[in-house]
Amino acid sequence: MNNDNVSSSRRNLLKGIASAGALPFVGAFAAMQAQQAMAANGATTRIASPYGPIAPVNDLTTGLPLLQLPPGFSYKSFGWRGDLMANGQPCPGGHDGMGVIQTRKVGRSTEMVLVRNHEISGSSAGNFINAFGVYDSGNVSATSSNRSCGGTTNLVFRDSDWVSMTPSLGGTQQNCAGGITPWGTWLTCEEIGSDTVSAGGKKHGYVFEVMADPQQTTGQAIVGMGRFAHEAAAVDPTDSTVYMTEDQSGKSGFYRYVPDIKRGAAGSLIMGGVLEMAKVKGVPNVNLAVASVNDTYELEWVRIADPDANRGNATGPTGQQITSAAGPFVQGWTQGALRMNRGEGIWYAQGKMYVMDTSGGLVNRGSIWELDLARQTLKCIYSSPSPTVGNMGDNLTVSPRNAILICEDASSAITDEFGYGQRLMGITAQGDSYIFAKNNVNLTQAQLQGAGKLTSLAGDGRGNEFAGACFDPTGRQLFVNIQTPGITFAISGPWAKGPL
Repeated sequence: MNNDNVSSSRRNLLKGIASAGALPFVGAFAAMQAQQAMAANGATTRIASPYGPIAPVNDLTTGLPLLQLPPGFSYKSFGWRGDLMANGQPCPGGHDGMGVIQTRKVGRSTEMVLVRNHEISGSSAGNFINAFGVYDSGNVSATSSNRSCGGTTNLVFRDSDWVSMTPSLGGTQQNCAGGITPWGTWLTCEEIGSDTVSAGGKKHGYVFEVMADPQQTTGQAIVGMGRFAHEAAAVDPTDSTVYMTEDQSGKSGFYRYVPDIKRGAAGSLIMGGVLEMAKVKGVPNVNLAVASVNDTYELEWVRIADPDANRGNATGPTGQQITSAAGPFVQGWTQGALRMNRGEGIWYAQGKMYVMDTSGGLVNRGSIWELDLARQTLKCIYSSPSPTVGNMGDNLTVSPRNAILICEDASSAITDEFGYGQRLMGITAQGDSYIFAKNNVNLTQAQLQGAGKLTSLAGDGRGNEFAGACFDPTGRQLFVNIQTPGITFAISGPWAKGPL
């Protein structure tokens, strides 16, 4: 433990305060047993999957073996990079965060609308200029790498089949993750930490709201939610407060935006609010990077007076110096706010927020924090002791049955008993991890040509990240992306065999 952490005496006190609380998704007795088991080494363990061993499964759309899945599971791919969208333009790549924002009846059919992020900056990878909402069109040629060509696409899924793909937001950069809102929209987040002004004269690093009807997306930045390397967002439905993570190695704050309008609706967040950064109560500048299971902290929040401030240096109350950090982080740090290693996925479920620190934990391979919104206590429920147990989870989601699923995104994918590739990892009620799926994209030009896809996508893509995992409200479909080459999947199967 270094001097950035809470003292052991205070940590033990905080643990005592929370010891009566159960781990998520289990009863009190099971939770007590789980806590005792995990407390022995402060880490998560990996178990055999309750869904059974995985193996390559052919895509029902293309016939290609793109995923490894448990017995009984199947999937349909859609929205590949290069596929034509509704406006006749090719779909860009960089598939990242995603969420189901609307479920509606169309005749006798049930239709869902998803919004999918595209983590792109320059136009060499795609061009969203003809999207309905455009933030920064720029004033340079369409082939310039300075053009802002990230954004979002809206996908429609009806009665277990993919229907359409429409660009909805353009002129943004590095749209990494984001989050669904209770009022049926998507918050897309730019993961930009630079103060650089684009060729179009605009700053980047903001949050934008995307509507279910792409034509209603305005492309207006919600400046009050801060300008920093945003990763993900999740909304507390009781008061519309938005909790947000920051992916800036070693300088990642944990934020919330308290809106002026408590009964949220499309467009309400841009009407005003207060940005705040989390602080451990009574202890300045705590570093949450080295996390063990059951570590618990009480939180308070400090106000960020200028959400749009430029980057700078800061010295905290204990004398700890931070250099070249985002403007909001600088303001929070000087007031004693905490930091994570790399804040990434966040998801709301039943009064709790679940937050992923991609390189947190005992060996910097990932930790998950559970924030009890009523008590404002932050508790570590997962800490990977090795890459085989958990290898730098990024996006995460919580299923309708209240179980966590993690998208791994490590620079070096794992080779385990099922071979090489990035993984989707489930978390049990006891806090153990298990392998639910693996990336199996390793395609030849002939295979791609036969499937009607771009032959330039050929190669071994098993080391590329999963992203954007989310379930439909019934829990029957799991939607997820593989960022490169850029593919979206709808996975179905016998979910009741396990916790998902």
